[in-house]
Formats: sequence, C-alpha cells, structure tokens
Amino acid sequence: MAAVERLVTFVDLDPANDPGPDARSMHVSARLDAEVDDGRRVVLLDDRGWGGMIKTSWDHEPSEEERRQAESLRAWEHETVEQLEREARSAVGPDEPLPSETQAEMEAAHWNMLASTLARQGVEITADELSRLPHDVELSDRVLARIGPS
Repeated sequence: MAAVERLVTFVDLDPANDPGPDARSMHVSARLDAEVDDGRRVVLLDDRGWGGMIKTSWDHEPSEEERRQAESLRAWEHETVEQLEREARSAVGPDEPLPSETQAEMEAAHWNMLASTLARQGVEITADELSRLPHDVELSDRVLARIGPS
C-alpha cells in the first residue's frame, strides 16, 4: 500500500493573469500535491492562487520626482521566498470558517476532503495523519526569476 510522505504546494506564474515582470501587480497559481512513497504526486487542489498590487496614496501633493519613483515600483520587487511560501500554505487551506462554522469544523472538513481525494486515487490515509504531514513549498523557476536573489 502506498503511503503519503509529504504535502507539496507548487507555485507558478498564473498564465491567465500574468501582467509581466515589470508590472505593478502579480498573480500566481498554487497546486497542492500529496507526494507518495512510490514516486507519484497526487493532485489534491489545483484551483488556488493569489495576487497583489502596488497602490500609491499621498497625504500631500507629490512632487514630480515622488510621482516618478512611485510609478517605477514593481510588485515582484517586494516579494520574497519566505513571503511566497507563507502565502502558498495559506492559499491551499484550510480556509477560514464560514460564520456558521468553527475553525475546528472547517479544518476537519478540509482534511477529510483531501483524504477522500487520495482514497479515490488508491491512497489510504486518515485526515488526522494527513494534517500532520510535512508541507513543503516549491517555487517554479519562473517565479524564482521574478523575485531574484533573496
């Protein structure tokens, strides 16, 4: 019987929403996989992602130089590996509870759904076991190229 060794969230540029490396906004997609000891990766979630945008506001009338500097800011300049890893883990859940749910109920539903997805692929694991696995984040080469050295 195959056993799950770890969870992996793979982060890449979102091709449908990528404005380019010099934009004031950024968008990435996140896919959560379960890595199985036979070498397979089973996709658990492939509909997640997030974005960000640089906005400028002023508490005074800006000079032309201030405006030029603000306009030259790029979203990717402010991203770090650590920030993207933290956001990736958050993006793949568990999500925040609905008003009618507790955090514990939302977490249980999340892990049960993921365990059911694995069971349909022939991989048996309990929701509790799944929630305790290591969770790594892998950033694509394209994402790493955007953030540069950090």
